[in-house]
Amino acid sequence: MSAPVVQVDLLVIGAGPSGLYATYYAGFRGMRVALLDSLPQVGGQVAALYPEKEIFDIAGFPAVRGQELVDALTAQAQQSDPVLVLGETATEIEHHDDGVVVITDAGRRIETKAVLITGGVGSFIPRELPVGEDYLGRGLRYFVPRLDELAGHDVVIVGGGDSALDWALGLESIARSVTLVHRRTAFRAHERSIASLHASSVRVLTPYEVMGIAGDGQIREVTVASRDHGSMTLAADTVVAALGFIADLGPLDTWGLEQSRRRIVVDRHMQTSLPRVYAAGDITEYPGKVRLMSVGFGEAAAAVNNLAPLIDSKMSTVPGHSSDR
Repeated sequence: MSAPVVQVDLLVIGAGPSGLYATYYAGFRGMRVALLDSLPQVGGQVAALYPEKEIFDIAGFPAVRGQELVDALTAQAQQSDPVLVLGETATEIEHHDDGVVVITDAGRRIETKAVLITGGVGSFIPRELPVGEDYLGRGLRYFVPRLDELAGHDVVIVGGGDSALDWALGLESIARSVTLVHRRTAFRAHERSIASLHASSVRVLTPYEVMGIAGDGQIREVTVASRDHGSMTLAADTVVAALGFIADLGPLDTWGLEQSRRRIVVDRHMQTSLPRVYAAGDITEYPGKVRLMSVGFGEAAAAVNNLAPLIDSKMSTVPGHSSDR
């Protein structure tokens, strides 16, 4: 039995924070919205990978945990009564004079007047640790969605980006010990996180690389080495490889979208190279791009306002203030 056809004004592809806000805002402007995501739940990477991570750069929140932010954005988006299409992936697009049709891997046809892609970096494939892959699921992991899972563990975190530092700082008071291993002396993380790391009790080993992982079915020790300082063996129950992700747009890569550095190029209206297709959030690329969640919210609103005349020629790109209602 074929999936039912969905007919809406706007299809938002990607149910992460930017997509949830776009869904709310499009509904606020009177549009009928469908929200599509390949994951079985809303929230994107924040909900799937970092639900307990504290986020500090969201307007109005001195600090907010990832899942709390997703819950609030979901409640806000639900005001628009969107059609949720979860657990399905956009695969094909058909262009028509008065709109587009997006077809999912479940065979569902979504007929819409415009598309807004807010899919973060597409699918997220973690970069593998060069050694110890045999211990995946037996102490080696690439994500820490629940910090309390590692309570009382000796944890070795490998990496020097935001995720590595966030997990190290988050586990400091939960794990028995936390050691951060990075192959460079400089970190690729927010200045505030770096300062917090150096003020913490986390053991920092730079420049070191992981040379071996050993155990008795579960990880028991990790060997690290440095050209300047030689090698050492660390006691470990868990190794978290936070080496970043390989971006993959998946089927969207075949749509003919102009790309730069594996991201979708947009103009100042947030329009892509395809008619009636817009993009917002981390997946976009343009001169001066700043990759912050708060910027994604602004881009989502800009995209919705700029595509509004495609939905209804009487709609203005200048919406006025919400407080005017």
